[in-house]
Amino acid sequence: MSDVVTRLEDLLALLHVAEGFRPILSFLIMLAVVFAVFFGVLWLGVRAGRMSRNTAAFWAFVSPWIVGFLLFTAGPMVYSLILSFMDWDLFDPARFVGLANYQHALHDDRLAQAIKVTLVYSVVSIPLQTVLSLAVALLMNVNVRGINVFRTIWYLPSLVTGVAQTVLFIYVFNPDFGLVNGALRLIGIEGPQWLFDPDWALPAVVIMSLWTVGGNMVIYLAGLRDIPAELYEAAEIDGAGRWRTLWNITLPQISPVIFFNVVTGMIGAMQTFTQGYVLTHNEGGLGDSLLFYVFYLYQNAFSLFKIGYASALAWILFVMIMMLTALMFRGSAFWVYYESQRPSRRRRRARVS
Repeated sequence: MSDVVTRLEDLLALLHVAEGFRPILSFLIMLAVVFAVFFGVLWLGVRAGRMSRNTAAFWAFVSPWIVGFLLFTAGPMVYSLILSFMDWDLFDPARFVGLANYQHALHDDRLAQAIKVTLVYSVVSIPLQTVLSLAVALLMNVNVRGINVFRTIWYLPSLVTGVAQTVLFIYVFNPDFGLVNGALRLIGIEGPQWLFDPDWALPAVVIMSLWTVGGNMVIYLAGLRDIPAELYEAAEIDGAGRWRTLWNITLPQISPVIFFNVVTGMIGAMQTFTQGYVLTHNEGGLGDSLLFYVFYLYQNAFSLFKIGYASALAWILFVMIMMLTALMFRGSAFWVYYESQRPSRRRRRARVS
């Protein structure tokens, strides 16, 4: 592949193309050749009667996604899997080392710390986000004048994420003039050092994660609006109170939505990076208190140039997320209610699980 790219760049040089444009033009030429071959195969298939025009049209329309998936998702994944068995520093030729990178991970104390920080953050932040976003959705699920304004206000913070959110909370949690400690002083409490203290840095990041509950709130609100009104009318006739209605009607009806948000929240929490990167580089003395897994992977790849070991860490994280997701799907049989699923079948599924 590198020889093909080199020859294309040499050809473009003969055509007096600027040096900065040669790599991207080489890529576009190879991409055009791939599509030309693909469409040529489809045309021959239609001419030979081996596929209908509708089938050929389907593959033609999905071809950009297929090519993009192979080039930018599947290809890099396979390449990283190969690199996980290599010792490579980006400069010297890669050297095959077998399972050495995975064996090193078993004895890496900093990796154990990264897994601990990431799991603690996930276990604490996900339930808090779930409860708060669901509570806000229940409050916003009313038909009163101006309710859309409040829904918008709750959703807007979720648009400020990543580095901007982290920098904002550096000032919010500032121990001297931050809003949090300022509010605590009003009631006679001297707040902690927060992001300047290794013991309080992770709790502060957990609190930061509640900033974006507005996104999940919108999803919960859509699920609440989809619950049939007849169920609440029947519960009111039977004399059920608000808490029993919430427990026996609302929560079972939106349990698939809760399950979706919990799974996606877990996957996102396991890939937390920005908070650890920004805060560790801006606040001194935190040590490894914010050493999230992906942040440690980044350090190995782009600070220590251990590309092979970083690739192995990426695949270990992939397996961890897959296992946690599988466990959550396994446990969902006991509490997730699907309206199209008959109760007898659901109970049988739970017993089998």
